Amino acid sequence: MIRVVLVDDQPLIRTGLRVLIADTPGLEVVGEAGDGGEAVELVRRLRPDVAIMDIRMPGTDGIEATRRIHADPESRTRVLVLTTFDDDEYVYGALRAGASGFLVKDMPLETIIDGVRVVAAGDALIAPSVTRRLIEEFAARPEPAGPSARPDSSARRSVADAVTDREREVLTLVGRGLSNAEIAARLSISVATAKAHLARLFTKLDARDRVQLVILAYEAGLVAPPR
Repeated sequence: MIRVVLVDDQPLIRTGLRVLIADTPGLEVVGEAGDGGEAVELVRRLRPDVAIMDIRMPGTDGIEATRRIHADPESRTRVLVLTTFDDDEYVYGALRAGASGFLVKDMPLETIIDGVRVVAAGDALIAPSVTRRLIEEFAARPEPAGPSARPDSSARRSVADAVTDREREVLTLVGRGLSNAEIAARLSISVATAKAHLARLFTKLDARDRVQLVILAYEAGLVAPPR
């Protein structure tokens, strides 16, 4: 059973998600929160598998709540951001804070359910090609607060020191949105070998999923946003 916490300041959104999940075998809602601070406490107490997190909320927003959840060494909760892409410029910040992916609120309800399952299984929610477009879109803009998200020499050196030349090639292709099969074809290696390189990148760069590898590829200067 996948245990889910709903975090949104709009009761109507939470009610709709709760009803949807209640009708879905294998999923259950174990708690709800109306702001990020309450969500952090709820996750700490209930230890759900997935937190469906809004970004724009009064008080503690979804980015800060995600950061706190991700920073908790005892937490295994994975955050699935549910936001409005056309209006929200904070998705990149949420991914950097540790979210495993995001959905848009006008997506089909079935997509939300599938997203919960994908995230609970330990995978990144966003398809590689979509990930690339989203990361490039938000990486090209300044973060609303905190240090600059632009790639710097320290990030570049950190990746260069941690990985081999082949792993750097794989990381670059991940950042460009290629799938495992496409990476294998581009580098003339097997899909199994491509997966093995990815597994080592996850370990060496302390990345939870493919989304974070894309972010690291950008921050290391391996992938440049459109100009």
